[in-house]
Amino acid sequence: MILPFFYAIKTTRFPVITLFALLFFFLASFPLSAKTPALPDSAKSVRALLISDSQTVLSGEISASIKTIAVNIGDHFKKGALLVKLNCSIYQAELDKAQALQKEAVKVLEVNKKLENLSSISELEVAVAKTRLDQSIAETAIRKHQVTRCTIHAPFSGGVVARIAESHQYITPGQPLLEIIDTQNITVQMFAPSLWFKKISVSTPFTITIDEVEKEYHGKITALGARIDPASQTIEVRGKIEGKNPELLAGMSGSASFNLK
Repeated sequence: MILPFFYAIKTTRFPVITLFALLFFFLASFPLSAKTPALPDSAKSVRALLISDSQTVLSGEISASIKTIAVNIGDHFKKGALLVKLNCSIYQAELDKAQALQKEAVKVLEVNKKLENLSSISELEVAVAKTRLDQSIAETAIRKHQVTRCTIHAPFSGGVVARIAESHQYITPGQPLLEIIDTQNITVQMFAPSLWFKKISVSTPFTITIDEVEKEYHGKITALGARIDPASQTIEVRGKIEGKNPELLAGMSGSASFNLK
């Protein structure tokens, strides 16, 4: 391409100075080296999402009508707080019956053992009495377990996301009642480029700006994913924000920045 350009210098009528200026801009358009450009600052930032450490849907384990639901959407509660109470009069009656039968079985076995010592009954009758006592003990344990499922307590401190059932509603085992979430323990979820894999590790610091509150926080990486996603070429990163920040809620998002070298 350069030879035709010099040929143009000999044949054209333009001033020589103009032609040399064109030659300068022509040569300047070619790179002098193959040096890789530095990554822009934006390459050190990724989008981040706040997620809760614990989130679950509480369901009924027995068939019964709902007596009361103590919380509503948006309410906060402590671990162990009573959330739902079911009408379990029938289950309590069955427990009382099982406990009475167990007491009867205990007395029968005691009497049979005394009669056995007097050679008034056979060993088989004593064995049968003992078996019936074991059965009554097992039946009592089942009824006790059912009664304990008449109340549902909070497995952790948090808040109510959704109230799915209502008071006086009849429910069956496995039917959802409340969706709850841990509002005190929040984790930062990010997906970093796979090229960062050798530059980040557990305890690597970062800063995150949350869009919803327009505030900057400091945190550290707590976990790295076990594999790199082959499609997106990213690795999942989890982190924790320093200090207590009650204004932060699961679902908020922002931009996390890393000082990578």
